[in-house]
Amino acid sequence: MTDFGKNDAQSNRDTWRPATRMVHSGTSRSQFGETSEAMYLTQGFVYESAEAAEARFKGEDDGFIYSRYANPTVDMFEKRMCALEGAEDARATASGMAAVSAALLCQLNAGDHVVAARALFGSCRWVVETLMPKYGVETTLIDGTDLDNWQQAVKPNTKLFFLESPTNPTLEVIDIAGVATIAHAIGARVVVDNVFATPLYQKPLELGADVVVYSATKHIDGQGRCLGGVVLSSKEWIDENLHDYFRHTGPSLSPFNAWTLLKGLETLPLRVKQQTQNAGVIADFLADQASVSRVIYPGRADHPQADVVRRQMAAGSTLIAFDIAGDKKAAFDFTNALQVVKISNNLGDAKSLITHPATTTHKNLSDEARAELGIADSTVRLSAGLEDVEDLIADIEQALAAVGRSRRAA
Repeated sequence: MTDFGKNDAQSNRDTWRPATRMVHSGTSRSQFGETSEAMYLTQGFVYESAEAAEARFKGEDDGFIYSRYANPTVDMFEKRMCALEGAEDARATASGMAAVSAALLCQLNAGDHVVAARALFGSCRWVVETLMPKYGVETTLIDGTDLDNWQQAVKPNTKLFFLESPTNPTLEVIDIAGVATIAHAIGARVVVDNVFATPLYQKPLELGADVVVYSATKHIDGQGRCLGGVVLSSKEWIDENLHDYFRHTGPSLSPFNAWTLLKGLETLPLRVKQQTQNAGVIADFLADQASVSRVIYPGRADHPQADVVRRQMAAGSTLIAFDIAGDKKAAFDFTNALQVVKISNNLGDAKSLITHPATTTHKNLSDEARAELGIADSTVRLSAGLEDVEDLIADIEQALAAVGRSRRAA
């Protein structure tokens, strides 16, 4: 494969800004010189001779062997993500949870200890709380917003720190640089799930993290089309930890999904910028409503970790968490009354989406665990889309009014 049409601009790829990288980085054209990336829907590859096959398997030839290991279209997606994230290497996976599981499990052994922030997506918390102990890995969950908790949780066998920031669903922001300093002082590594910030607004590797994971299903695709994930780190870490795990357990991304995600990356900066602007306007509107008892948004000065947000994030988020004054019924009445905003547990989509975490993404947590995370029966999580923000405000306003009418009728 070759990259046709190189010019002076393309020879200075290291100076490209994110929007340019999202259109051009990683492109590897075939002999036909296609404009769009080629989609290589193939399981395997053929060799010119038995000697060539032997050289390929011995690593003496850099060509592809099997699409479970690597594929030309998937490789383009991985390289483009590296260019955006500032990582040396990456492996794309079939889903975000495949990325999280691979990033954690590939570097742990029975007897190791993991410290994780307790504010995690439900499936991530299941991996930490339920799966790891089954294989002899000790785990401790803490309030990750307090750096002292990380230090106090350290044991002689602590090997890994894991966190989301901002967190799902209540948008806590954790001091990544502070956590990394504590981890590296004891020789532990830091894995950060950076989905809510996106690679545009937060750079965990620059802040000291060792590994970054994404559910590409979210903002990277951004249009509700496919699943995907990616793990990014140094080449040394990938080679020593993830490479064999990935090859032999097979969480690989399909070439079709990789091609779809490449198309999503081309518009990522435009979409995320507009979604973030919409989220900021909506958060300010909600904060002024008597029927909303709490608003959490990283772009507001009243965010609980506003100082950390200013230090490590370039902008707010496309997500807002808020409580409808009342109980579960009030939250349900509100979401059911929405017309433009759709009910879905996904996020980062071009369409505005809302979910009720206590009965969906975090339903398997105990009442006590949800209370610790600030997830009330009245809490909802809104993912701002690309609709006109005035239409979104009008939709939210009429849904809040519907809650009021329901209360008066009760």
